[in-house]
Amino acid sequence: MQSSDIERVVQTYGDMLFRISLVMLGNESDAEDAIQETLLKYLQKSLVFENADHEKAWLITVVTNKCRDMLRFRLRHPQIDFDALKARSPDPPDSGILEALMTLPEKFRTVLLLHYVEEYRTEDIARMIGRSQSAVKMRLQKGRKLLEETYRKEFLEDGY
Repeated sequence: MQSSDIERVVQTYGDMLFRISLVMLGNESDAEDAIQETLLKYLQKSLVFENADHEKAWLITVVTNKCRDMLRFRLRHPQIDFDALKARSPDPPDSGILEALMTLPEKFRTVLLLHYVEEYRTEDIARMIGRSQSAVKMRLQKGRKLLEETYRKEFLEDGY
């Protein structure tokens, strides 16, 4: 594997991996650590991918697994760096949806992000997170409902 390969991966997938990691972990430094571990694994494995989608799916699977590992062992309460996430978002949100999303449990945040932001189909998400397609659909359904309730509550509290 050459340095140009890793540079291409960082250029192509870096922002997406950062968004996923930040949503899952809640702070920028942990997200960067998860990406670093993912890229290290990429370098060590010297894998041959069928196509760009296969490579992207592999990277997402590895980074989400790494984030889950980090969450299992985290001893402190996460601090969310909203500014960093907004800066890396394709369209900076200004409606409070991001803040509402960040209050959801990780299992809902992850599937909502992969489905609506990264535009993955439910069967792809199921494979990436190691759950059944019906479990992903259920998480999407429950996640949308929780997001709506949370957003509606914030909206009403702000006096709109």
